Amino acid sequence: MIAYNLEMIKKELPSGVKLVAVSKFHPLEAILEAYNEGQRAFGENRPQEFARKAVQLPQDIEWHFIGHLQTNKLKLVLPYASLVESVDTLHLLEAINTWGEKNEKVTDILLEVHIGAEETKQGFTPSEVKAVLKMTGEFPYVRFRGLMGMASHTDDEEAVTNDFSVIKTLFDECREMYPHLNGFDQLSTGMSGDWRIAVRNGSTEVRIGTAIFGNRQY
Repeated sequence: MIAYNLEMIKKELPSGVKLVAVSKFHPLEAILEAYNEGQRAFGENRPQEFARKAVQLPQDIEWHFIGHLQTNKLKLVLPYASLVESVDTLHLLEAINTWGEKNEKVTDILLEVHIGAEETKQGFTPSEVKAVLKMTGEFPYVRFRGLMGMASHTDDEEAVTNDFSVIKTLFDECREMYPHLNGFDQLSTGMSGDWRIAVRNGSTEVRIGTAIFGNRQY
């Protein structure tokens, strides 16, 4: 079933849009099944699970950390992460830079954008994103690759479209305002239920879990 789900999604996914298979809560066997079908980018959101899988699975996997990251868990994530998609505070950004200086590693990150009225969401407001990008010179051990965001949790397709459109507009504005940011070209929006809408609104990466692996297994 995993192989079939991947095939169906990849048939629809435009070339140039990366598929991150969200493997959180799924066992190694499920990830290996996707891996054997050619999938290489996987997303996890719990540091301990992330670290355990990273050392046990093939080393050419491109690991994305997509969850809220506490600064005391950096050592479990940063040695293995190809991309930290969920940098949601200035404090976390500073901690990643400090860790990078100590460990001589530059970490690729996305700034998580908070839009809409949902108080539970984390991330930077659009104005805060622009303020942070003015400060990139203060973070030599961080490479700013783009933005990540989620639409409001609703069945209203128009509302979801509007959310993704707002994030895409911000992404375009940031690229225009800060052309010196080499590699600032990734927009990670869209999950299992709304990835098609995200792609229509400029997403360069979608994070799909349930539609590939089914419901969580543990």
